[in-house]
Amino acid sequence: MAVTDEAILRIKEMILSGELAPGDRLPPEKELSERLGLSRSSLREAVKALEVIRVLDVRRGDGTYVTSLEPRLLLEAMSFVVDLHDDHSILEIFAVRRILEPAAASLAARHAGDAELERLRESVAGVDHAADVESLVDHDLEFHRGIADATGNGYLASLIDSLSSHTVRARIWRGITQESAVERTLQEHHAILDAIAAGDAELASALTVVHVSGVEQWLRSAL
Repeated sequence: MAVTDEAILRIKEMILSGELAPGDRLPPEKELSERLGLSRSSLREAVKALEVIRVLDVRRGDGTYVTSLEPRLLLEAMSFVVDLHDDHSILEIFAVRRILEPAAASLAARHAGDAELERLRESVAGVDHAADVESLVDHDLEFHRGIADATGNGYLASLIDSLSSHTVRARIWRGITQESAVERTLQEHHAILDAIAAGDAELASALTVVHVSGVEQWLRSAL
């Protein structure tokens, strides 16, 4: 095992054991390297790596802290990777969305409160078939993010959000606009919202399967 990898694992163990909690400041570099029996250079590289994936927060002149470790923060790195997609991986991403988003819609139908439903209603009411592509992309991201947040499951919401590439969505909405299918797609959003608001988990899930599968099918033919 590379020395830097060992340093990463040792810091991870400190967090998992509770020795370091979210928001805690790490001991000074010299003290920590001696405690772990590692060189300061390998520790420094480990800290850099853990900073990139948002486990640690290096504050210049102050010290290094454990982040909040919230799901949305920890999954930011996946969003970066998704944006580096190629055509083949786009379809794989949609296959994952086709699994996760119907489950999210079903959970949202069971758990969404008044505030979450109002947010979704504002999202679908704030756009129509005459909107430009950028507005449609923003709406799409907001709508699907709103459903995911309404599940009450932070990890599911963050995982779905990390798969929500703005670049891919822009490409899709341009194609949908050119095919004059915007109104139909927005109607699908309305139908999903109505099912969630009615508390019909099975219908919300089924409508979401149709919705995501339809976009996936269009994308497959466009690649």
